[in-house]
Amino acid sequence: MQALSVWPLKSGLLVGARLESELDCSCFVVSRKIRKRHCNFGSSISHTSKVVFLCEPKRSLLRSSVGVGWATEQREEEEASRDKTNSRVNVRELAYSLRAAKTADDVDVVLKEKGELPLQVYCAMIRGFGKDKRLTPAMAVVDWLKRKKSGPNLFIYNSLLGAVKESNGFGETEKILSDMEEEGIAPNIVTYNTLMAIYMEQGEFRKALEVLDLIEEKGFEPSPVTYSTALLVYRRMEDGMGALEFFSELRERYSKREIANDAEHDWEYEFIKLENFVGRICYQVMRRWLVRDENLTTKVLKLLNEMDNAGVKPSKEEHERLIWACTRGEHHHVVGKELYKRVRERFPDDEISLSVCNHLIWLMGKAKRWWAALEIYEDLLEEGPEPNNLSYELVVSHFSILLGAASKRGIWRWGVKLLSKMEDKGIKPQSRHWNAVLVACSKASETAAAIQIFKAMVENGEKPTVISYGALLSALEKGKLYDEAFKVWNHMIKVGIEPNLHAYTIMASVLTGQGKFNLLDTLFKEMASKGVEPSVVTYNAVISVCARNGLSGEAYEWFGRMRGEKVEANEITYEVLIEALADDGKPRLAYELHLKAQGEGLKLSAKPYDAVVRAAESYGASIDVNLLGPRPDKEKRG
Repeated sequence: MQALSVWPLKSGLLVGARLESELDCSCFVVSRKIRKRHCNFGSSISHTSKVVFLCEPKRSLLRSSVGVGWATEQREEEEASRDKTNSRVNVRELAYSLRAAKTADDVDVVLKEKGELPLQVYCAMIRGFGKDKRLTPAMAVVDWLKRKKSGPNLFIYNSLLGAVKESNGFGETEKILSDMEEEGIAPNIVTYNTLMAIYMEQGEFRKALEVLDLIEEKGFEPSPVTYSTALLVYRRMEDGMGALEFFSELRERYSKREIANDAEHDWEYEFIKLENFVGRICYQVMRRWLVRDENLTTKVLKLLNEMDNAGVKPSKEEHERLIWACTRGEHHHVVGKELYKRVRERFPDDEISLSVCNHLIWLMGKAKRWWAALEIYEDLLEEGPEPNNLSYELVVSHFSILLGAASKRGIWRWGVKLLSKMEDKGIKPQSRHWNAVLVACSKASETAAAIQIFKAMVENGEKPTVISYGALLSALEKGKLYDEAFKVWNHMIKVGIEPNLHAYTIMASVLTGQGKFNLLDTLFKEMASKGVEPSVVTYNAVISVCARNGLSGEAYEWFGRMRGEKVEANEITYEVLIEALADDGKPRLAYELHLKAQGEGLKLSAKPYDAVVRAAESYGASIDVNLLGPRPDKEKRG
């Protein structure tokens, strides 16, 4: 809260300084001329004019009487200090000539020939110096006034304290108070209000609040600006709970007629303004909490509940601004959802902002609360406002993540439900969404479901991709529907889809399962001609199907072919082949392969170890079990 500084405009109006940005307002004083006058850095002053103080809210956010009250107090003091005179003084010129003054002697050089000037001139200059951050000439003017018989009065000292606050010259505060005491000048409520503001600006918040007790001790009746300043102290402390408790106590005392019994103010109206102001403070504090790095979600929710209990209601706009401050999904999604719920319930006739809803959909996705995001999208469809392209893209993105999770985990039923949910909400699934569900069906070996999804994809106008065909081929292969897989392969080639390595690998499994090794050879030659190099996964697929079908000889042959192509075998290769050979009565070969895998630094599970030992005992093969090392602890590879 700043003391009001005034300067002239060509129109003859007086415009005061902007109050604290925290209050989101501009405060100014307008002087309507009865006789031509200018005040503080203006030209002449006549003392029969009226002064009107106005407060203009910035973006309609002002909920406080701090600025108006401060200006009103200053006006009242100035009115009380006016001398009835028709003389004119060029205050601007006079203040300019004193701007470099450092001592009372410097001031005397300028003012000794001016005669008696109205006290308002001195007050205006002192406060103007404070506004310009020039406390030294302000102090010099007061020191010069001490030489005069009348000396500085209470209004002069209050103006000087205001200049101290404006110029951040806090070190002079105690000296000024001491001078007042020596001069026998008793402080008034304006003095204490200014002192409270000075302590607040210094960051001595507890000391500022102690001024309230001092005011009551001295028998003064606190003014509206007293209470507003105290609330602002709590704002600076970021103590929303303290501000709320302070206001609730004031309101209770007012209802019991323990305070605010003077007739100078419309206290019913002032308490409405105080209630609005404390609501604004709580909003600002919560916003500060939300933008901090630490997680203060619990404090925000608690303060919201306490505001409800106190009957202090934030506006819809403040709710929405708090939602915008929620950016850390992990912590803020709870606050965002609560604020969204409040807006929907408390302002049913005032449509929520679509951009706020989109922000919440994004926030819920960031917090991995995709279903909560979908609920907000459903509200847009049912209650409004109508979703836009961004809303659609955000929800589609969340569906993609969910379907991706279903695909990765093989949760095919979940994937099917998600597709249905998308269609119900008017969201057309894209190829990547269909593919995700196809892959999930394939991983779960749900052949029938995969066929249905593939058909539905085509019926919905989506062109299957190589991923679509690969997933369907995999599902058919796992269901041992080799003939159907072969038909799908031929259809894929016919429609111009170029197979990738995964599709070739699935088809290699299909041909192996059919025992069509001649076609398998042809397939590998085709891969080579198209520059598609078989990977260890491709060879493992062939070896695994051979092993599953009891064709250990063919499996070993393809192992040799794999080595010849310089494709390194992995643990899966050796484990499958060793078990197949051991079960097929070839313990010696299985034993040698186990030693070979160990020599290559591969760590096999206990299953191939047990298979070798069991086969050696069953067939009477002579092997050195010690060379195999200790039996692995794990049954399967970790």
